[in-house]
Amino acid sequence: MIEDLVQRARAGDPRAVARLITLVESGDPALPQIAAALGSDAVKAVVIGITGSPGVGKSTTTNELVRAFRKIGRRVGVLAVDPSSPFTGGAILGDRVRMQDHAIDPGVYIRSMSSRGHLGGLAAATPAAVRVLAGAGCDVVLVETVGVGQAEVEIASLADTTLVLLAPGMGDAIQAVKAGILEIADIFVVNKADRDGADATYRDIQGMIALGGGISGTAQETGDNGGRLPGDWRPKVLKASAAKAEGIDAIVEALEEHRAWLERTGELTRRRRQRAAAEIEALALGELRAKFAELPGEGLQALAAEVADGRLDPYAASTRLLDGIL
Repeated sequence: MIEDLVQRARAGDPRAVARLITLVESGDPALPQIAAALGSDAVKAVVIGITGSPGVGKSTTTNELVRAFRKIGRRVGVLAVDPSSPFTGGAILGDRVRMQDHAIDPGVYIRSMSSRGHLGGLAAATPAAVRVLAGAGCDVVLVETVGVGQAEVEIASLADTTLVLLAPGMGDAIQAVKAGILEIADIFVVNKADRDGADATYRDIQGMIALGGGISGTAQETGDNGGRLPGDWRPKVLKASAAKAEGIDAIVEALEEHRAWLERTGELTRRRRQRAAAEIEALALGELRAKFAELPGEGLQALAAEVADGRLDPYAASTRLLDGIL
């Protein structure tokens, strides 16, 4: 069944792709078989992360980037992560509504995913879903995060290139130099550039980069050029108005330039190995958590009761729990 699904997905069957991602999201026992069937194709796609605060135009920009990549013949996959309600667990999954232009294009696959309470701007199943889209033959995978704040930077560990979108009027120069999301950008895009304040936002980000913020590269030691060493990537700052399809070609050009730099310097290999290590670690930790619940006798709940009653300290309980597994 899995082999057949993968073959159909590679042939462009959207139902097969949808079924594979559903299996991934549900944590189906067939996941190891899916990963094996996807093989080396699962790492061939260019992965681009698109993030920013709510309302900066992530979905509109993603829509226009899909159009631009289709013009040059790229097969595109989109994973749009929507926030889920902390009360009901539900999600509107409305990002696809803004991408209806590509609904009947066989060269585009768009999937909305609920974050399901996962922090960091992504869903827990997003890395595996990226592998499915890459294995299904997508040349480019665009990952749009939920609306994020200063600390949700998980996209940087998943994407080859990270676009951080900003909009005029969403902060002053002090806001621009705060640590967090602005430091993960390979490319900044000041969207809605036809609005008042766009030039000021553009200057603030340029100033932040000159001071050493927004460093993206293989080395971040103090040096000339705002903390970057010769050969490091200097984040680009672009202006665009996605709703009017203005500035999109410049974004695609910057993406291609960053891709070339990644390959030339070996940074692409480093980032992908780091991504693989994080994915392996997450899977291993998941297996360990499952084993905690299966322990007879001194299981997690029994030890928790002892700690809560003061008969055991947490460190000793942790040691006994691990001893039970090992």
